[in-house]
Amino acid sequence: MLPELIISLLHRCSKTKALRNGLSLHAAAFKTGMVLHAQTIKRELDSVPLIGNVIISMYSRFNLIDEAEKIFRLIEDKDVITWNTFISTCSHCVDHAKGLSVFREMANDCSVSPDDFTFASVLATCAGLASIHHGKQIHAYLIRTRLYQDVGVGNALVNIYAKCGFIKYAYNVFKKMLYCNILSWNSIIAGFGNHGLGGQALVLFEKMKAMGLKPDSVTYVGLLMACNHAGLVNEGKVLFNLMEETYGITPDIDHLSCLIDMLGRAGRLTEAEEYIKKFPFGHDPVILGSLLSACRLHGDVVIGERLARQLLKLQPMTSSPYVLLANLYASDEMWGDVAEARKIFFGHLIYSYFREGIVYCNYKVLGCQLQVQGFNS
Repeated sequence: MLPELIISLLHRCSKTKALRNGLSLHAAAFKTGMVLHAQTIKRELDSVPLIGNVIISMYSRFNLIDEAEKIFRLIEDKDVITWNTFISTCSHCVDHAKGLSVFREMANDCSVSPDDFTFASVLATCAGLASIHHGKQIHAYLIRTRLYQDVGVGNALVNIYAKCGFIKYAYNVFKKMLYCNILSWNSIIAGFGNHGLGGQALVLFEKMKAMGLKPDSVTYVGLLMACNHAGLVNEGKVLFNLMEETYGITPDIDHLSCLIDMLGRAGRLTEAEEYIKKFPFGHDPVILGSLLSACRLHGDVVIGERLARQLLKLQPMTSSPYVLLANLYASDEMWGDVAEARKIFFGHLIYSYFREGIVYCNYKVLGCQLQVQGFNS
């Protein structure tokens, strides 16, 4: 098999979107990738940077950071792409400490110099660690050594400052960027939203539109989150209702979750329930659980009971609907219903997993005692 063909096939495995189409395709892509990796070992090509980089990328897609690191260590003449690929792999696999450690190794290697992609990747790693100390060090180095800043690096700086609580620094970096793409605007809007500055986020949104940039799905998640944290319920509703009509962006489960949480916090439970009924994914357990919690907060027993019944149909073995429903009854001093909810919960069959294996437990309410069958301590 020719090296060029191996690279092409490995690249396809690393770029697979099979997870969206089912685990069987995902497994098939992984199996193919492993076979190709074996071919590179057989031909002693796995230590060649061009091929090794693609193998690292492939393992990154499958979250196999240990396998990716083995290949990284095998590559003898590492180029900047090799370093960048593995640092971004660490970030993708949420091993941010390792990513920062690898960047230190790269800085001590005199044969290669970091580029813009390197700095963007390592800043993402610092953001994952919430390490503002390292982020500031890298920012200072960039100011000293680079007259013009790449947009990707600028976005990474905005992101780390916003995530670490330094929203003013994030906005200063954003204002000084020579060019801002949609990712830049999304980052700063989400940053303001997470800091409870919903009004400023909406002002930035208007500025973005005035510059001729079209918002995307991520923009609206940030805006709805900003309205939620700032209590701007009416503004959030308007944004949600017009996103498809104005920009052709169909609301997905993330947008609906933000809206339901926002309406629930404001006590507008009937409106939230109506929105749930409009969407096919409105009966997602997370969304239903969020609204049930809001019913408990605001003491709405009628809607709470309906939501609890829906949740129990979806997840009959989950304890949270019973607990929330019992607490809802207790807040309204409906003690008989509290006892009934607890009785139903303990009467269900629960499968527990212990170190000894799967244990079948049948909980029965007998006064104040619980009988457990099938477990030997």
